[in-house]
Amino acid sequence: QVQLVESGGGLVQAGGSLRLSCAASGRTFSGYTMGWFRQPPGKEREFVVAITWSGGSTSTADSVKGRFTISRDNAKNTVFLQMNSLKLEDTAVYYCAASTATLRRNPSSYNNWGQGTQVTVSS
Repeated sequence: QVQLVESGGGLVQAGGSLRLSCAASGRTFSGYTMGWFRQPPGKEREFVVAITWSGGSTSTADSVKGRFTISRDNAKNTVFLQMNSLKLEDTAVYYCAASTATLRRNPSSYNNWGQGTQVTVSS
């Protein structure tokens, strides 16, 4: 079992940037694919981006491609989500998740979740 804690959310103007962090503890971190998901108000949770345990491959949702970047530091048991050129529609609760499967986009493939961090983009 991996415990995950997100941080870095907040209020930002459209066009701005935020960097989310997800700190992991518990079982070894390096063997997991790590993903970021988000849940906009009144909508279902959706895939954002994922990275393999080595960091060598990523998978990115079309809605954020070219704006969001995932990275990880296995030595620090931390995964990051750099969000640039933020849009109003990026407003959501962002969740970090861990999976033993490789680069899946389905939330059901992830069995370890953080508590979420709110990102609000204003005009």
